[in-house]
Amino acid sequence: MTAHLFIERAGLFDTVQDRGRIGFQALGMPVAGAMDRIALRLANALAGNAQDVAAIEIGVMGPTLRIEADSVRLAVVGTVTLDLIAGPGAPPRPLDANRSHCLLRGQGLRVGMVDGASTAYLAVEGGFALPPFMGSLSTYTRAGVGGLDGRKLQDGDALPLARDMASPRAEVRLGAAFDYGSGPIRVVPGPQEDHFSDAGYATFLGSAYVVSKEADRMGIRFEGPPIAHSTLGPDIVSDGIAPGAIQVPGAGLPIVLLADRQTVGGYAKIATVISADLPRLGRMLPGHTVRFAAVTVAEAEALRRDQEKRLAQAIAGLQPALPEGGIDLAALYEQNLIDGVVWE
Repeated sequence: MTAHLFIERAGLFDTVQDRGRIGFQALGMPVAGAMDRIALRLANALAGNAQDVAAIEIGVMGPTLRIEADSVRLAVVGTVTLDLIAGPGAPPRPLDANRSHCLLRGQGLRVGMVDGASTAYLAVEGGFALPPFMGSLSTYTRAGVGGLDGRKLQDGDALPLARDMASPRAEVRLGAAFDYGSGPIRVVPGPQEDHFSDAGYATFLGSAYVVSKEADRMGIRFEGPPIAHSTLGPDIVSDGIAPGAIQVPGAGLPIVLLADRQTVGGYAKIATVISADLPRLGRMLPGHTVRFAAVTVAEAEALRRDQEKRLAQAIAGLQPALPEGGIDLAALYEQNLIDGVVWE
């Protein structure tokens, strides 16, 4: 019998994602990959995987799934509600996120709303037994490639698992929630800074912008004060699009391009979001407000190095997790709790 996760009820926008399709933009193939690479890597660490193994990216509201394997170790990272369904007719029981769990055949997991952020990640030990496309399992829905048939998960899907049984190890949890940072989204100016007037650039850095309803894996269109172009105007000869590039079309409203971005574009780019802050954008919902602040390339590099150092510390600092609902009796029995007994 093939081991798999059976999707009883799909979430709002659940796709299989790994670090992305690296090295093919020259052929016109977008990178895709996880919107929040930090949460993906933490989920994989909890599940016992290499950090770039594909997981389920959960957008806004998660799926209800059933275990169709002898056992599965999984971990969900994000601010999200989880419920264990022990069997048909059994009442749901809350589970903690940000730790690993071992579920058995016939048990179910219900993933609720992602609170305060738009993405969470569900990793399974061993990953999914899916065929890679251009070296990646990442789903790029616009081209219908990667993941499960190149699309978001649907009711009735069966995601094949690479393992049919969880390894015999203790469960682990995060020591603390990872600090993504706060304050303005930091950007490096350019590369077409000369296509904007001094007043326009001051507007960009001095104004608050709101995430519009036109926000998805391709990018975020912001609402707010229009940014004035210089006499060069908004159009350029199409050139390559880096992750976090901020295009400003003729209407003057910024668009930050994200995981599923196109590979080239013909609008002037006022700045580029630093890599350390891209995961924050991947967690934003319509209505969220942001400001932008300029930093140098050297500062951006230092911020990313610090983030990588803190992420490595978080993974190295995973802690034992108690069984759901109580005391770890096996660990308790191993402790020398008393020195002796005196009989009278």
